[in-house]
Amino acid sequence: MRTYLRNSPEAAARVVALALLADNHVSRDEMNAVRRFDIPGRLDLSHQAFMGVVQTLCDELLSESGHIWQGVQHLPQGTLHQVLDEVDDIGLRLIVLQLCAAVAESDRHLAEGESRMLHTVADHWDLPRPAFAPIVAGAPRRVMARVA
Repeated sequence: MRTYLRNSPEAAARVVALALLADNHVSRDEMNAVRRFDIPGRLDLSHQAFMGVVQTLCDELLSESGHIWQGVQHLPQGTLHQVLDEVDDIGLRLIVLQLCAAVAESDRHLAEGESRMLHTVADHWDLPRPAFAPIVAGAPRRVMARVA
């Protein structure tokens, strides 16, 4: 897997992209969240550049997994840690974790792969794990504890 400059917008975007792909499915709600929360802009990227990072990650994941992506839980821990280690600025880590949580909760369903990804990121970066509110019928889902 390619490397990015430490704390670069691309390194941060790749972590968010992993959250998008964590459950092996990118929903329309998740893609809408990318725009609604201006995730590319918050990472100092254009939408096109952010989507380029997502596409590159998809290509690399498919290549490394024998063209069958089954979710982040099947990504070797060493590879995931290498990706996470490219973001070591605490402020950027807090922003990235918040963006990952926003994407994961945007479809009102927190899949196991998404939960595992968020926990892995928080634990590896020694940050508090995001807490999610239970889904109440008809009510929008909100993160109870936001970072940053």
